[in-house]
Amino acid sequence: MWRCGLMTVSFRKAFFFTILFFWTATTVLSAAEKVPATLTVHDSLTAPNQSVAIEATLTRAGLPTEAGLGGESMELLIAGNVVATAMTGADGRAVLSYTPKARGVVPFTVRVGAVSKFDSAEVGANLAVWERRSPIMAIEMAALMQDAVGAGPTVTVPGNEAEGRHPMPDAAEELGKLTQFYYNLLYVVVLEKGVDDRDQANGQTRRWLKDRKFPVGHILVLPSDPEALGRRLDELHASGWKQLKIGVGRTKAFAETFLQRRLEAVMVPEPAKGDAPRKAKVAREWKEVRKKM
Repeated sequence: MWRCGLMTVSFRKAFFFTILFFWTATTVLSAAEKVPATLTVHDSLTAPNQSVAIEATLTRAGLPTEAGLGGESMELLIAGNVVATAMTGADGRAVLSYTPKARGVVPFTVRVGAVSKFDSAEVGANLAVWERRSPIMAIEMAALMQDAVGAGPTVTVPGNEAEGRHPMPDAAEELGKLTQFYYNLLYVVVLEKGVDDRDQANGQTRRWLKDRKFPVGHILVLPSDPEALGRRLDELHASGWKQLKIGVGRTKAFAETFLQRRLEAVMVPEPAKGDAPRKAKVAREWKEVRKKM
């Protein structure tokens, strides 16, 4: 009886430790697994030695309505080095502060901290660091695309349609010449009516410009609201960007927005008769744009 009892106790101990081992292994495995999440970030604009707030948003992937993920550590990397960290709020937003020293366009990356339980690829964007006294030219993306005819002010649509559009002849080369010694570029994207995926538009535009060798600039994505561009121009002017004095675009609405603020407007390619505002300059092709400025 004593031996039987001893064997029973030993068996119970062995069984207990076996269960504990598998439970611990399962717990470690579960802790190592990452939950899918979506990380988004946009281009930012600032001046040398001026702090900029770079906003990133982390949301749970795969849900019908994406929910913000709060309490997660975010890291801002420049040239591979972590230069700022922040925690996401209840809405999933984190604001990462950084103060650049030199002017130029600085690529940056935002990623989720290593200890996070959420899995999200690193996301990159550009930080435009411009001198406030340097001239800025706004470019309507529709003016850069051959087959944007009939799209009004819109150039970005769901899927890959926008990325398949061909560039206007000489547009990349001419903009390269304008930026080499003088202008900073502000690329303006206006979303189609009913489309609100700003993140998709930003990514598509950046890829399209890069693949077709356009000079790097600051991408500005606006909703389909016809007043959105005017409001943004006013905001930029009020925040000290007063050298934004010319817009090169394809649509009448784009040109009128600049002319209403006593700014210059160039339309390219040449619009149909009657479609150009009275004070707008017209270029038949991109090679003529510089002559109109």
